[in-house]
Amino acid sequence: MTGWQRLKIVLIALPLVVLLLICCANWWVIKSTEDKVLTDIKLLKGRSVALVLGTSNKLRNGSANPYFENRIKAAAELYREGKVIHFILSGDNRSRYYNEPNEMKKALVLLGVPDSAITLDRAGLRTLDSIVRSKEIFGQDKITIITQPFYSYRALFISNFYNIDAVALVTQESTSEAPFKVYIREYFARTKAVLDLYILNTAPQHLGEKEPLSI
Repeated sequence: MTGWQRLKIVLIALPLVVLLLICCANWWVIKSTEDKVLTDIKLLKGRSVALVLGTSNKLRNGSANPYFENRIKAAAELYREGKVIHFILSGDNRSRYYNEPNEMKKALVLLGVPDSAITLDRAGLRTLDSIVRSKEIFGQDKITIITQPFYSYRALFISNFYNIDAVALVTQESTSEAPFKVYIREYFARTKAVLDLYILNTAPQHLGEKEPLSI
């Protein structure tokens, strides 16, 4: 076998191996967490703290982001129904012009959630950071995660790894962004989560002093 023939085999096999790894990682992430994904608020019991994962309140075209709005509506409903008494709003705070936790807080307050029921986590740069900080910084090992369905599996997978008793209350998915683009991006994100946790030992970018919640 010539060197060129061996190279051709490698070039053909490598994408297949990568595809297999992505499929296996996604299967593992989903199957190990799907029983903790809730769509009915009535099924949520015994959890006083909710972690709302951040996203921009605006789309690139300047219109309202339905992912953001649906998460906020779900959080406000949990509070009104007495299912949650405190929120950790975790997201990116890269500049004074882009602050996901502040925007979430403003939106929740407008829907009747008091300041006293809200804690801001401005170092939730990624889902992994938000999950880990909810336990290591804010002292919560039993939480409800509020996000969209396709994100929920990864968030729960990370929670399981860190021995956090979490369930996800999933909100309505958006049709404003092409589903294919969103799902493909999440397939890779789930694969990266497996690598981060079990191979790369990736840690949050920022931890700092503990700030246990007084609830």
